[in-house]
Amino acid sequence: MKILVADKISAKGVAYLREQPGFEVVEAYGSSPEQVLDLVKDVHAIAVRSETKVTREVLAAAPLLKVVGRAGVGVDNVDVEAATERGVVVMNTPSGNTIATAELTFTHILSGARPVPQAVGSMKAGRWDRKALAGVELFRKTLGVVGMGRIGGEVAKRAQAFGMQVIAYDPYLAPSRAKAMQVEGVELDELLAKSDFITVHMPLTDDTKYMIDEAAFAKCKSGVRIFNCARGGIIKESALVEALKSGQVAAAGLDVYEDEPLAADSELRTLPNLNLTPHLGASTVEAQAAVGVEIAEQITDVLSNGIIRNAVNMPSIDSAALKVLGPYLDLGAKLGTLVQQIAPAQIRSLQITYWGKIIDLDANAVTRAIQRGWLRRISGEDVNEVNAPYLLKRLGVEVEVTKSNSDVDYTELIEVRAIDADGNKHSAIGTLLGKSQQPRVVGINDREVEVIADGKLLVLENLDLPGMVGEIGTLLGRTEVNIADMSLSRLVPGETAYMVVRVDSEPTNEARAEIKDHPKIKLAKFVQL
Repeated sequence: MKILVADKISAKGVAYLREQPGFEVVEAYGSSPEQVLDLVKDVHAIAVRSETKVTREVLAAAPLLKVVGRAGVGVDNVDVEAATERGVVVMNTPSGNTIATAELTFTHILSGARPVPQAVGSMKAGRWDRKALAGVELFRKTLGVVGMGRIGGEVAKRAQAFGMQVIAYDPYLAPSRAKAMQVEGVELDELLAKSDFITVHMPLTDDTKYMIDEAAFAKCKSGVRIFNCARGGIIKESALVEALKSGQVAAAGLDVYEDEPLAADSELRTLPNLNLTPHLGASTVEAQAAVGVEIAEQITDVLSNGIIRNAVNMPSIDSAALKVLGPYLDLGAKLGTLVQQIAPAQIRSLQITYWGKIIDLDANAVTRAIQRGWLRRISGEDVNEVNAPYLLKRLGVEVEVTKSNSDVDYTELIEVRAIDADGNKHSAIGTLLGKSQQPRVVGINDREVEVIADGKLLVLENLDLPGMVGEIGTLLGRTEVNIADMSLSRLVPGETAYMVVRVDSEPTNEARAEIKDHPKIKLAKFVQL
């Protein structure tokens, strides 16, 4: 098997590949796009970092290619969709930079408490600004960690070693997991109000973009110190600038930015109480060595043993199985993301039940698709069928799977049920209909409905009174939202009814607020599948 190492990874990683029997390793650093097209014509694997672009054209030119391994966290330089279409495994190394990023974060925290960078600059300029460069201690201060994944957890450990009290906001972190990590789980507003230092470790998603903005800074203690070594855009830079100028934020540190590289004339560069580093999170000798060896091991596992780790697409199912399972995987992912959006943020367990002929298929793949669907809006673009079970376990969510032989009204059914901390159940049931095997939602929260599992849905529970359908239709029409489909359901006439409305466009914030505040509507959820 021929492996092309297109970008320079650690020498240990290259040596590991060369040690494998039957491997031919070609190192071709700095190759032009045209040269890459020629080099890949007979390779079985490509190892890259961020320089080489693995485009659709490159993939088409590599008929023997089985795996692309990216020595790093992201895969922005790989056309994952094209790779998936061609059955090529795309992998990255999400854990290799954990310690490096955690240590850089804590370096920023220390530099925000004691102005060492400013002191160094002062000394080299010939000054002795001892009185002007007083700092604060970390001991007995409160650190608020926003996001308790791998890196957030490592930062928390280091803070505890410095005698800090650690509180954490992560809506998907189970209390049992928080207790095991010796941190106190709180809501975001409480974290903002109580923290002396704040560090963010969330993925950048629609929900986390500008999570720390003007309103958030206003809720903080005066003189708070804040740091971001995760993703640019979680902290709103314009709001941070004003908070640093006013003194609401005493000091801050950034390693990531809304736009990179940071513009030479950025106002961020002018603030004396803001420390900046040029996206150095993974820039340690050890981290680069770790990701180089890790990707070499992963490529070897795929080529030699068929074992796949840290894949970002769905390579573990062969093309024949995928043809059969494809519709079920789509349905499962949509049910997972639907239930995640109608359930509370924090749940105790996911209960998945299968009925019908799907029991005889590889339901494990569908279970992983459901888990991926659940995590899609939580964990960002890094989640996939391979790492979804691990991510749910890390959040303290148990997954229970049942295959049932009991009689049901459909040839096959999948139910996804989330159990929250209080034991309440939130569920959706789906099936495949017709020769096209169209995914349909046929139940929500134990109410019978029927709606295509696609697009944008309004899920409403309202008082069962005349005119409710008209009121909702009029409200949506007034805001130019067209109704594509609607399903109604009730258990007892005159009590409450369910209305599931599939719409062509997203309702405005004003329309959502009007629906939510409607005195006859008990529950209103906008769901995107």
